[in-house]
Amino acid sequence: MTNCTAAKARVFAMLDADGDGIISREEYLARTENVVRATGRRPDDPLVAAARSAGAGAWASMDADGDGGVTFEQYAAWAGAEAFDTVCRPTLGLLFDLADTDGDGAVDRTQFLALRRALGNPAGNAEAAFEALDTDGDGRITRAAYLAGIRAHVTGEGSAMGDVLY
Repeated sequence: MTNCTAAKARVFAMLDADGDGIISREEYLARTENVVRATGRRPDDPLVAAARSAGAGAWASMDADGDGGVTFEQYAAWAGAEAFDTVCRPTLGLLFDLADTDGDGAVDRTQFLALRRALGNPAGNAEAAFEALDTDGDGRITRAAYLAGIRAHVTGEGSAMGDVLY
């Protein structure tokens, strides 16, 4: 298994919340709802509506055959630089924005941990990922650094954050 395939397998395992080998629409869209709850955002918040819409669009892109489920083979064929740049970056960016409650483009440890636990990562993995991303030790992660770390992981470029998060 190549590094890129292994990285995709780890992300797939997180997205397949029930472990049945298929990411369902419900599993995927629940991620946004989990972040909404974890961040205390109101359902009528325009950012929540934008995140829900982006999540639905991401799902439609991933589930290209429209059958309501994505196998690992389908996910691995879809996931990569192009899908990240056109679909995942905006979607994950909006989820980050939900956690960034003061809107300054960065999250602190508590916000980051709430975001990543809501997305299905174990607390210890989220802690390690925060440490890997907080390279200057200021206790904050920028949106750009967060998205760059995920992109590097799913494209097989290597990511200290991805290596410990998934």
